[in-house]
Amino acid sequence: MSDQLTDQSGKLKSLHIRPLWGKLLIWFGLVAFLIILGLALLRTQQGGMAIGDVLPNLTLTTFDGQTINNNDLTGKVVVVNFWASWCKPCEQEAAELEEAWRYYQSTEKVVFLGIAYVDTEPEARAYLQKYQISYPNGLDLGTRISDDFRISGVPETYIFDRDHVLQFIQIGPFQSLAQLKAVVDTYLGP
Repeated sequence: MSDQLTDQSGKLKSLHIRPLWGKLLIWFGLVAFLIILGLALLRTQQGGMAIGDVLPNLTLTTFDGQTINNNDLTGKVVVVNFWASWCKPCEQEAAELEEAWRYYQSTEKVVFLGIAYVDTEPEARAYLQKYQISYPNGLDLGTRISDDFRISGVPETYIFDRDHVLQFIQIGPFQSLAQLKAVVDTYLGP
């Protein structure tokens, strides 16, 4: 077959014949895009975590280079706080979170984890220094952790009992140290 045709005016036109593999590649790309879009929409419809959900698989590399995962949290009440250096409401609870951490630290039954959401390392480190935060904190690289928790913003705090079942969700800052301690104490047990 010729790669050229003549139109009504007598001019030659080139035919662009796409090979079969090219068409298949285009269809494959379209199907892959639709699958990814569908999964994203499904995740959006799921909403945030709910009471009774289990602690997602968690791997956090802290600012001091320590790696923390679910195995390190076995048998402990886990307090996971999402924050950002640019978040003004996060500043309202920073002192209470640190004070609660220092109160529970010696019991070794409670772990606090801070996760810097959509932040840069220099700004996050400056925030931690400003509020003298000493519990483990790290960046949420690629928003992997916040995606697993399906957070809606910052600050958000999730408290899991010693069996890693979600028992309490705080959207927005804690109002006081007493409020935070009352919640954690509920799940400490004997």
